[in-house]
Amino acid sequence: MNNQPAKTFQDLIVWQKAHQFVLSVYRLTQNFPSSETYGLTSQLRRASVSVPANIAEGFKRKTLAEKIRFLNIAEASLEESRYYLILAKDLNYGNTEILSIDLNEVSKLLYSYSKTIETRNQKS
Repeated sequence: MNNQPAKTFQDLIVWQKAHQFVLSVYRLTQNFPSSETYGLTSQLRRASVSVPANIAEGFKRKTLAEKIRFLNIAEASLEESRYYLILAKDLNYGNTEILSIDLNEVSKLLYSYSKTIETRNQKS
């Protein structure tokens, strides 16, 4: 395992996994009913895209407090995505089981990354 500091947000495993989650969300939502184009499809895609986008934006923030803020926004968007996956499952719009597992993995990685940043902030 490479313990070198990340040079770009793309080096972060949490970002890589979040990006893969988004790609999977797009594949799932392609099969949603057309009546959901401006409803659940749009909402789920928007929430999921927000996760890696906020990880990326937080990566370049200058202060640790700003980094933590953007990671918290990513965590909140991930929880929003969790609800939309529950709704999609309940509406029988597709199999969300694997996506839910992927979401849990991203959630754990994001939590760990956030805690690492917060620990650095407390030591500063």
